[in-house]
Parts: sequence; C-alpha cells; structure tokens
Amino acid sequence: MTRPSASVDADAPITALLSEVEALSLMPRTAARQQTLDTLRSRVRLLRQEVYSSLTPWQRVLVARHPQRPRTRDHLSRLCSDFTELHGDRRFADDPGVVAGFARFGGESVLVVGHERPHPPHAGGARPEGYRKALRCMRLAEKFDRPIITFVDSVGASPDVGSEARGMADAIAHNLRAMTMLTVPVVVVVIGEGSGATALALAVGDYILMLEYAVYGVVPAESAASILWGDTACTEDAADALKLTASDLVRLGVIDEVVPEPLGGAHADPIAATRLLAQPLRSALHHQTSLSASARVTERHARLGRLGLSGIDGT
Repeated sequence: MTRPSASVDADAPITALLSEVEALSLMPRTAARQQTLDTLRSRVRLLRQEVYSSLTPWQRVLVARHPQRPRTRDHLSRLCSDFTELHGDRRFADDPGVVAGFARFGGESVLVVGHERPHPPHAGGARPEGYRKALRCMRLAEKFDRPIITFVDSVGASPDVGSEARGMADAIAHNLRAMTMLTVPVVVVVIGEGSGATALALAVGDYILMLEYAVYGVVPAESAASILWGDTACTEDAADALKLTASDLVRLGVIDEVVPEPLGGAHADPIAATRLLAQPLRSALHHQTSLSASARVTERHARLGRLGLSGIDGT
C-alpha cells in the first residue's frame, strides 16, 4: 500500500472500511456474513497498523483534531471519581471552555483543570474568564495542599472582541507567572492539540505527559505557514518545521513522557486510551508528591531555565 498523502486525512480509507463493517453488521446473521465481517475487521486492523506507523506531522495534527477524540471530560469521567466542578472567575462569568474542579484520583484528592474543546472543534477557544477560573482553583488547591492535574487541548484563544476587551493576554500572563510558583505538584497531560500561549497557560508544570498522537507547538501549523511562507498551502511544511509531535518534543526535552495510544488513535478506542494514560499519570503524581515543596519549585524553575526561560525568580 502506498503511503497516504499528507494533505489527505489518514483515517479516510479506514473510515470507508468501517462503514462497510457497520452496514454488514445490520444484515441478517449468516455464516457468510460473519466470515466477511471477520475479513473486513482484519483488514481494518492491518490498515490501521500501516497508516499509523507512517503518519506525517500534518497527519498527526489531523488525528489530534479528530472530532471523536476523547476530551478532558471524557478522560476525567473514567480516571476520577467524586468530581465536584467549580464555576466562575468571580469577575465576569463561567467559561465552559475550561473545566475545573476537585476529584479523587487513585484514592487521592486532586484538582483537575483542562481545556474543553467546543463542538465543532474550531468554533472558538477558551476565554479570559476560563483562565482566571483555572487560576482561582489552582490557588485554592495550593491553599489545601492538593496536587493539580491539567489537561491541555487548546484550539487557541477565543477570537471575539469581548475576550480581548476582558484581557485575554493579561489572564494568560497571570497564569504563566503563578504556575511557576505553585508549591503543590502540577502534572500536565497534552491530550489533543496544544497551540501557543493558550495551551501554555495550563501547561507550566513539574512533569509533562503527552499522548502519542497529540501535537504541541507555538502556533497552529496553518498560522505558521501563513507567517513564514505567506501561503497556507505550505501547511505541511510548517507542521514539519514546528517539531510538534510527541517524539520530537520528548527528544527536545519539552515533554517528559509519551503515553501510547490504542491502534488507530485515541478516537478508535477512547476507553483503552484512558486506561493507557492512568498508570503513567499515577506514577508521575506519586513521584512529584514525594518531593518537598521547595525542591519541586526549584526543579520547576530549572526545567524552565533549560527551555530558555531564564531569569525566573518569582519577582
């Protein structure tokens, strides 16, 4: 089989086969039907193995944006129990683009904060009140000595005039500064697409996990193509240049660990995707809680310094 073009959704041939499987499943049960179903399902598995072993960076972006890819609430519902959601920034409103609340994970009380991608995925991103809500909750977690887990899946800032008027840049900047100084453990999980400061506003932490087919970069590939080449037709080249895949980022030291996904990506088996995330997340949290607050903050600053953000001293 030839490698699919990067300009084409890698899941397209798989989706076509799955449609055949679904249609055949509705037909009366016969031995011939079952044999054909088994053959088609085997073809789906083989096709997924071949396609997902040779994805280009741009195709990984498309996988990260898949509409059925599990989001923060999906992982949260399977990882945690006793979730109590907190609302509002105590200034303007509650932003559904950011989810925050206390829950139990592995028997331990934690704060969970995460982006919640809208439907459709490009309908807009989080607003400043969402980031202010996140920071309010993180300070509450610090007050009660509760570890923090963040899920990063940002489509970028909400582009409306109201968000700018209410101080989007100010809200993000406050989060960046405050998260460098939190005394409680902060474990970050990049679950989908993370782009720019809106992703980083929930991603300053002690240990960063990233799902295998997630992407994480300074800007979306389309924006990079427009800025660098002046042509969105160069989006594939921009995706290559951005080094936004999990394998690139762990090699560069931007993230700490790549979490495997089920064959065909997290959207192919969301329950298995969460199951694969549970143990690495538990291990990272256990290690961070074993450190003293001063050691943790010192290492967090050293980590940022290694990434080129020198001069972080809390002032």
